[in-house]
Amino acid sequence: MAELKTKATEVAPADFIAALPDATRRADAETLLALMERLTGEPPRMWGPSIVGFGKYRYKYESSREGEMCRIGFSPRKAEIVLYVLDGAGDQSAALARLGKHKTGKGCLYIRKLADVDMEVLEALVRDKIARMDAQYPR
Repeated sequence: MAELKTKATEVAPADFIAALPDATRRADAETLLALMERLTGEPPRMWGPSIVGFGKYRYKYESSREGEMCRIGFSPRKAEIVLYVLDGAGDQSAALARLGKHKTGKGCLYIRKLADVDMEVLEALVRDKIARMDAQYPR
């Protein structure tokens, strides 16, 4: 079995964020880092080359594949910020309708910039994901 690429690294998240070339993306990443650190009570850690994650959990699929991943996180990519806060476990449509400009994927929320969204709604989505992770994967 191939080794997982997305695993915790020793790169400092602050250094990764400081190296982002776009000033808006950098400022948004700093805001998300502070928000998620405050809500999780966990220090940030890099997962793979571009995910800033908080906490960790072990998973195991029915196929017996298992691994470790951050409980919640984000990745400030060139075109948009990816937030790993959706899981499809509950109806998040009401919150997403109030969020502002965004796109969604299976477990991801895509935002071009934080100025496009309601930060209170985003914080509620982050809190919801933390609660779901705590329920499914107790610390």
